[in-house]
Amino acid sequence: MQYFFILGNNPTLSLAEISAVFDLVDKNQGEFIAPNIFILNINQDIQPNKLIKRLGGIIKIGKIYNTIQPNNKAIIDKGLDLIDKQEKQGKFKFGISYYGSKHINLKPIGMEIKKYLKEKKISCRWITSKEKTLSSVVVEQNKLTSKGIEIILIEDGNKILLGQTKTVQPFKELSFRDYGRPARDDESGMLPPKLAQIMINLAQANLEDTVLDPFCGSGTILTEAALMGYKNLIGSDISKKAVEDTKQNIKWIKDKFEIRNSKFEIYSQNATQLSQTLKHNSIDAIITEPYLGPQRGKIDIKKTVQELEQLYNKSLTEFKKILKPNGRVVMIWPVFLKTEMKVRFTNLAPSAPSVKAKFTNLAPRLNGFKIIKPLPEYLMTNKNIQLTPKNTIIYGRPEQRIWREIVILEK
Repeated sequence: MQYFFILGNNPTLSLAEISAVFDLVDKNQGEFIAPNIFILNINQDIQPNKLIKRLGGIIKIGKIYNTIQPNNKAIIDKGLDLIDKQEKQGKFKFGISYYGSKHINLKPIGMEIKKYLKEKKISCRWITSKEKTLSSVVVEQNKLTSKGIEIILIEDGNKILLGQTKTVQPFKELSFRDYGRPARDDESGMLPPKLAQIMINLAQANLEDTVLDPFCGSGTILTEAALMGYKNLIGSDISKKAVEDTKQNIKWIKDKFEIRNSKFEIYSQNATQLSQTLKHNSIDAIITEPYLGPQRGKIDIKKTVQELEQLYNKSLTEFKKILKPNGRVVMIWPVFLKTEMKVRFTNLAPSAPSVKAKFTNLAPRLNGFKIIKPLPEYLMTNKNIQLTPKNTIIYGRPEQRIWREIVILEK
């Protein structure tokens, strides 16, 4: 079976997440065929509706049914085959999205499908967009994955892959968990739930493993891990406010989503002294976004980098003490823009403009850890992959002055 994944705004990070979840090792398992599309080859059903709730970097998941010639007749014939298999109650809605560089006029295809349905006395509506692809919001609002269909056309060389969207990113749920939680700290900055999910997946921990966030902030990593089914979760922070915020958000998430099987331990502890509270070799995975420096006002970048490197060096020393052999650390290091220009890094983002921003990132001592490549070797050379020279991934938006460098370490 073949499934397609429409990747998020940072395709490299999205692909790293898929690679971690499916433990990709060779090209027979899948192919990165466009800047934002991955095709997975697998022998069993992947349960897209369940999977999308744990993949923070994926916009759509669907199934590929046919490989066809890029002409209207072939597209219409196979598209109608899919439509005939759909349950139709009330007004049937359908949409068509084309992912590719070649020109395909969707209008005659849509009109032919509409004509076919009307001849069968089926009330229908063709959902269109100004773009050649429908957004996940449009798909969800029009219920195309539950009471209709989105036909997907993906350019693959001289052929077209024809499939059907099975599910889209649960943007309403993610927004609710982000903005609906009772304790938020906008001053210090907060980790988006989607990024927390990605980091958890990159750690590749088992659900029974003990997972620690030593800079727990408002508890986003811990609460997202609980929603994903992790049983043993520990959080700590030097800030008493952060500890209270985390406890408040844990109670909220447990009540709202009826979480019963996750065990939480929350400590007020400095990350540079973790071994005073936690036993050596007791933690399976550490997933964390540490303090990234001042979020407001003018930043003395040189001084901030020196202070943070010292904090991270000491923290990594403690991580090594409490982490089990071969345990992983998924950690964020800050990347500071040296210019007021709100641009992406030309060498790190596929949608970058021609102007290259100057930036400074951290280089803490690894203290015995090794950096793990986030992708299998066969994907590393793809021209659309955007990794730093040390095999880490940069994540950020143009308007941010502090970006995130996502680092995977192993003891």
